[in-house]
Amino acid sequence: MEERADPDIEALDDQLTALSGLLEHRVRLAICVLLSRHDALTFTRLKQALGETDGSLGAHMRKLEDAEFVGVEKTFRGRRPVTWYSLTEPGRSRLRRQIDGLSRLIERAEG
Repeated sequence: MEERADPDIEALDDQLTALSGLLEHRVRLAICVLLSRHDALTFTRLKQALGETDGSLGAHMRKLEDAEFVGVEKTFRGRRPVTWYSLTEPGRSRLRRQIDGLSRLIERAEG
């Protein structure tokens, strides 16, 4: 039997390739969603909200920072260092595209 082009499958493939692989992990997606709702959050607050360990959260934050999704500011509160994270404009735009893409996929599933 000869295979024919299926526009439905091709459209799905286009939607999947438009998604950011970096935001496929639930923790990185959650970080970006939280930061989109606040000007900035501390490492400690993100850790509490997500229930992640220092090492796990640090690794996720580093990936987001390297990809320029988040910006970092280090300050001091008294003598204690505090690390603040904020979503960059490119990060905000990429998050919006990710959410739009996921929404389209969900709509396809619901028929």
